[in-house]
Amino acid sequence: MKKALITGVTGQDGSYLARLLLDMGYDVTGTIRANSQAKMTRLRKLGVADAVRLVDVDLSEINSINRAIRGTAFDEVYNLAAQSFVGSSWDQPIYVADVNGLGVVRLLDALRTYSPQTRFYQASTSEMFGRARAVPQNEETPFHPRSPYGAAKVYGHYITVNYRESFGLHASSGILFNHESPVRSAEMVTRKITLGLARFAHGDHVPVELGNLDARRDWGFAGDYVEGMWRMLQQDVAEDYVLATGITTPIRDFVGFAAEALGLDLAWSGTAEAEHAVDRRSGKVAVKVNPRFYRPAEVDLLLGDATKARTRLGWQPKVTARELAEMMATSDYDDGRA
Repeated sequence: MKKALITGVTGQDGSYLARLLLDMGYDVTGTIRANSQAKMTRLRKLGVADAVRLVDVDLSEINSINRAIRGTAFDEVYNLAAQSFVGSSWDQPIYVADVNGLGVVRLLDALRTYSPQTRFYQASTSEMFGRARAVPQNEETPFHPRSPYGAAKVYGHYITVNYRESFGLHASSGILFNHESPVRSAEMVTRKITLGLARFAHGDHVPVELGNLDARRDWGFAGDYVEGMWRMLQQDVAEDYVLATGITTPIRDFVGFAAEALGLDLAWSGTAEAEHAVDRRSGKVAVKVNPRFYRPAEVDLLLGDATKARTRLGWQPKVTARELAEMMATSDYDDGRA
């Protein structure tokens, strides 16, 4: 039985990865922070809460990391823990740098010292591309992050490469483009949309307030992407891989997909900050723009080229953006009815 450690196991990706590994017969340990209440909601929703062993680890505290790595001979470690909300990274840039950047090197150094045979996965991100110099983006595209979150992730990415090249660790980074699910955090834009529209469909006619509706993202399903993570660590040679669908969708269209799944009939009008959508059936405003949600620096078009992952890993995304929006909206609507 293989043993895996997942940092951030209670998050979206950690929960889906835990379920995948458990289905494969792994013994799965997940980390939580000792000073926080473990949020088991996602693990429970996916039916694996009782099957994951939990340990106290804080990526800002080296001793807790060393204890976890020293105590068990893990075959695989997946570092998914992070401050993951890009928007708030401007408000707490030092914390983000510590956890998303230095937390990675703390983990890597613990592995180098106590368990060098362990295979390591680092959760990198398309936000590292930021002001992208090429479209689409692949493993060779230069990084130009546009947020403290993206900048910290660049450090985490390159220190992973450094430990692989300097110490021979089997350490891979997955440069993942946006991936969502019904257990996505409520502050993320896709879940904010589906939760808000589900409540609207239930009769709570409070409009969903959004920022730049023209922003486009390469959206996939988290359940597909965690399979890609696992495939990376099964390779004989560690490398870095982009995981993406290769298709971008404007936020406005994602709203439309979710609304259709809920039986809402949206009529758009206005432009820029005055743009809004009225539900024809109720006559109420369902969506409107609020400049407060604009980013201080918007990323350019992020569109991933996952050719390397397709050819070397045999990985292929299965869920489209429309199917994803329908899945999330329906789940939120059903949860609201329960």
